[in-house]
Amino acid sequence: MLTELVKRSPPLPTGSKLLVLGGGFSGQHVVALARALGSTAICSRRDINSPDADIAFDSATKLLPATKVLEGVTHLLSCIPPAADGKDPVLTCLGDQLKALPLQWVGYLSTTGVYGDRQGRWVTEIDHPQPQQARSKRRLACEEAWQASGLPLQILRLPGIYGPGRSVLKNVNTGQSRMIHKPNQVFSRIHVDDIAGAILHLIQCAADGQRPIVINVTDDMPTAYTDVLGFAAQLLGKSLPEIEPFAVAAAQMNPMALSFWQENRRVSNQLLCRELGYSLMHPNYQSGLRDCYLAEGFKVSQTNFP
Repeated sequence: MLTELVKRSPPLPTGSKLLVLGGGFSGQHVVALARALGSTAICSRRDINSPDADIAFDSATKLLPATKVLEGVTHLLSCIPPAADGKDPVLTCLGDQLKALPLQWVGYLSTTGVYGDRQGRWVTEIDHPQPQQARSKRRLACEEAWQASGLPLQILRLPGIYGPGRSVLKNVNTGQSRMIHKPNQVFSRIHVDDIAGAILHLIQCAADGQRPIVINVTDDMPTAYTDVLGFAAQLLGKSLPEIEPFAVAAAQMNPMALSFWQENRRVSNQLLCRELGYSLMHPNYQSGLRDCYLAEGFKVSQTNFP
């Protein structure tokens, strides 16, 4: 929860101004943490009337923030996905303006999908990307564009993101989950608290001279999907449907859902946690789902809260 995250997170350097472009689930959490730590932080949405929008930025309609708004920005986080043509919307629309800012740190949220299928093997930041999905190829192209920008960049590769209001608890609670099993298949994941916490930690590391270009931000425990559903059901005191073999379930999946099951890898966080010293709030799905359970207002009992 944010209150616990604040206790363990360093504030931005004195006099900093953080700009988060793309105020979705992760971006808003980063802004909330920075503000709770007493730092100046502003957040963009495509519509100024959207919740938590401080400024409007929409590359599709060329709605750009005023130059005055960008003045004094020292730290930048881009959470905006690639455009359909594979180009990065932020660099396309704001690249020249960003290069004129006194930026000390720039973060780009990418995906561990750029590693492609590794048949369940571990991957680290030194493994060469091998994206297979079109969306992951676009991400890698944007990573390369950011690296070529000359900005003080760190690329954060994220797996599946979850947190309060966005977890398997909802579907398990309403009986809409499916127990799809594919032998030896695992997924990596990260709680939104640890995205925000890792970003503040990495900014401090960068200020101290530790700035690896690429960092995996993931928890300690790549896990089968059915194991996560099973723990959620245990928390909620709910029963689950019968297990469906993947070969049967795949025939009913849309192409997007099917694509997530076509890749299998375990993503290492050793650089972030061992070398750079970040301590995960939620090192596994059990801790993360307990947090979601409490934050989403489910009634706690000794019988269903392991």
